[in-house]
Amino acid sequence: MFQPVDHQKTADAAVEQIENLILKGVLQSGDRLPSERDLADQMKVSRPVLRDALKTLEERDLIEARRGGGTFVCDLIGPIFSEAVVQLIARHPSAISDYFEFRRGIEGQAASQAAVRAAPSDIARLQEIVEQMQAAHEIGDLHTESRLDVAFHHAVGEAAHNVVMLHTLRSCYRLLENGVFYNRGRLYDHPTARTELLQQHRAIAEAIGDGDPVSAKRYSEEHIDYVRATLAEAEQLDQREQLAGLRRSKSTKHAPRS
Repeated sequence: MFQPVDHQKTADAAVEQIENLILKGVLQSGDRLPSERDLADQMKVSRPVLRDALKTLEERDLIEARRGGGTFVCDLIGPIFSEAVVQLIARHPSAISDYFEFRRGIEGQAASQAAVRAAPSDIARLQEIVEQMQAAHEIGDLHTESRLDVAFHHAVGEAAHNVVMLHTLRSCYRLLENGVFYNRGRLYDHPTARTELLQQHRAIAEAIGDGDPVSAKRYSEEHIDYVRATLAEAEQLDQREQLAGLRRSKSTKHAPRS
């Protein structure tokens, strides 16, 4: 990951290299940097020069030294909304429609760009995630399937090779991981959703691997449409079940005694 630096620039070159790794999403929030000795060796700089570079990065709030624990990339994603807005959204489910509309647009664009720009390693990563999804699907591991769902969308965003889009999507998916907009468990509890989602993810990955931006965009948009419709169906079923339960309770309460 780390390369020898230009000794005419020394610390500045080390700073620039690590900044680029963070900007392009290679180094992510929470990643631990190698030890000072190992990092200096990989970058072919002296340890005093490396310390100067790390100090600059720390002053820029890109890395942090944890006492007794090493040096880590700071939490750079941060919240896309303030806590007040998150709570507001939670109280007004109509915002979920806007969330899906946003995801449909940006993920369709990301998939399209990924089909044009993805490197071989990006394609291999997508295929690897789909294979892991298949394995989890076969043994009924809903938790792993759900986790890999988010990982897949992260990988598509990375394959698009647009740093602004990448960090926007990562912030968006943090809301998804935290269940702000909907509980992914409800989606995977749907009787046919797991099979459908697996097929949809595979179709997106194959279109990206084939370099077909039109199909990648369409499959991505259809995937979001399916998720939205399936969750709406689950919500309606819950409401009907709740109403049926109330009716049954009332009927039982007022039933004539023999």
